Amino acid sequence: MEKLGLTVVDAGISIWAAFRQANELHGTDGFRRDMLRQTAVDAFGSLLPRAYVTDLEPVLERDKPDLVVFELMNPGAGLAALRAGIPAVCHGFGRMDESLVPEAMSDLLLEYVDELGITLPNGQHYGLGSTYLDVFPPSLQDLDFLSDVERIPMRPVPFTEPGELPGWVVEHERPLVYLTFGTAFSNQDVLRTAITGLSGVDAELLVATGPQVDPALLADVPDHVHLLPWVPQADLLAHADLVVHHGGAGTTVAAMTHGLPQLVLPQGADHFRNAGIVAGTGLGAQLVGADFTADAVQETARKLLADDDVRVANARIAAEIAAMPHPDDVVPELVELAG
Repeated sequence: MEKLGLTVVDAGISIWAAFRQANELHGTDGFRRDMLRQTAVDAFGSLLPRAYVTDLEPVLERDKPDLVVFELMNPGAGLAALRAGIPAVCHGFGRMDESLVPEAMSDLLLEYVDELGITLPNGQHYGLGSTYLDVFPPSLQDLDFLSDVERIPMRPVPFTEPGELPGWVVEHERPLVYLTFGTAFSNQDVLRTAITGLSGVDAELLVATGPQVDPALLADVPDHVHLLPWVPQADLLAHADLVVHHGGAGTTVAAMTHGLPQLVLPQGADHFRNAGIVAGTGLGAQLVGADFTADAVQETARKLLADDDVRVANARIAAEIAAMPHPDDVVPELVELAG
């Protein structure tokens, strides 16, 4: 952000800090998969919103911004704006339906809203009733959400920190498969399984191992498998033929933007919802739980690279996204909302 010339202010706590605090509330220590759902409910429904309201209220009082844009899963920033009487806009990241936010999480958030003495606009807790910046293709969006919520459609524009791509990426002759599990869910075991399967596909394979996995730990791979800790994903996708990934919202929508078939190997969070959307709309396939094996990855990747129907479906979604308003064209609407 600072490289873009923006002023950065520290606020709130990290997701992992909130998870640790949630574990402490229940007398548990460390990561427990059986407690993950309850941990997420406590973190996103109470601990994170409270931390952001506490830290942002003095910032908003000092700087008096004209508009606050907050992310859907960070309602604390929106609550701080409502408390300060500042217009706010909620920035979404995927399909909006009731399965996105567990009822227990919504209940916790609404308890905090009542505690603050806030009446939500339009009586909605999704996006706190604020105008919603919707970057998801309309044909894939929830119909009830489309009819009930004041929204501004905006084209998703993939962004990564600038960097150089390896020369062979631009000039490759065989299909290029891109494998990533993102920054939070990547680990040696899932990477190894996926690489073992994909290395049997007649394609160049570029693997972004992420910050938690040293590429040297996976170095015993064939010559057509290329291991890097990080790649400028937004640039890479213009050259890829298939994206194999964890199902994070950013990667899912970025692949849609480029019209790329997707093989989703969900690991947690909203990955399973996104994997279901990709598979259910003909944009790709998913391998979940015990179905995620090296053999299944290899077979599914081969099918996706050769499937004309998948290619047509992705071209249609990419065209739909390209027709959405560019962020530059949305700015005047935000200025109007700011008053």
